[in-house]
Amino acid sequence: MQTHTQDSGFFTLRPYQRPLRSTIYNIRKIYNPHWFQGNTRRQQYFEGWYFKNVSNGGEHCWSFIPGISLVKDDAHAFVQAINGNSGETCYFRFPASEFLFSDQGFRIQIGNNYFSDQHIILDLDNGKDKIKGQLHFENITPYPGQFTRPGIMGWYRYVPFMECYHGVVSFDHGIRGQLSINDVEAEFNGGRGYIEKDWGSSMPKAWIWMQTNHFDSPETSFMLSVARIPWITKTFTGFLGFFLHQGHLIHFATYTGARIARLEHSDTEASITIEGKKYIIHVYGEKPASLPGAPKLKAPVLGNMDRMIHESLNANLRVTVKEKSSDNILFTGQGRHAGLEFVGDLKLLDL
Repeated sequence: MQTHTQDSGFFTLRPYQRPLRSTIYNIRKIYNPHWFQGNTRRQQYFEGWYFKNVSNGGEHCWSFIPGISLVKDDAHAFVQAINGNSGETCYFRFPASEFLFSDQGFRIQIGNNYFSDQHIILDLDNGKDKIKGQLHFENITPYPGQFTRPGIMGWYRYVPFMECYHGVVSFDHGIRGQLSINDVEAEFNGGRGYIEKDWGSSMPKAWIWMQTNHFDSPETSFMLSVARIPWITKTFTGFLGFFLHQGHLIHFATYTGARIARLEHSDTEASITIEGKKYIIHVYGEKPASLPGAPKLKAPVLGNMDRMIHESLNANLRVTVKEKSSDNILFTGQGRHAGLEFVGDLKLLDL
């Protein structure tokens, strides 16, 4: 197979079935969760990256999820595509041998499709849907990792038996480029993007996830994930998230000592209040009701991409951030083009 050559000489792409024996690499990837985390010894394993792309006027909203499913009888690579405005989804399947990754940074290739934190190059065709083109990312805002918090999962990143791990690649960045989607041109110059990822064996049994970086106030991004987490012989409701506003980052999670002070939800809306040591964050999210027969997104169970879920990319979030000591409101705003997922039996999340 011919590999992508744009960055030739700067990194080496390796087929997924070739084991990496470098101890240094295995240590480095712990502190770089955006890198490929898998290896050939793991079965019932998945890994996927989530690229959200919204055009300048919002007329085009497309998310792409490249990834790999490593299971005994159905190992394969894939690229999922989500039309955020219509809700339609496409699944492009590839042999597992066509998944390649770099041991020098976040760069992966699936067939003739290339993904990194700098750009994506798409050449997708499953006989029904066809997507081609390039999107280049500008002024990437990465998650600031450190020893005690090597990514958004904090010290949980060091726990070897977690069901699912989460990483944030870019809070917010600019986009330039265009795509041809079923022979219709989609212009993304001046748009905004966001990148995150998941890896492990399965997604949680139940979760609420919400994200947007489309506020009236520039350089503002928000994400919150609340999920039922298996832990040894028990389970608990855990959460993680961030609020970034003009260079100031507030990260909040179960491991930071923050708590969910309020959690109310229905099939289409959620109202959540997070209370941390210094800040109180309230978010209200609402999405359009899913239409009967609406296309669904594939999610992993023990590595198999056979769980079907709904995701909205045209939801709205209202976020308010207050100082805990003074009740002074630091920010309040409406986030558009928001991703919002309600998955599983949400009663499992109840406090």
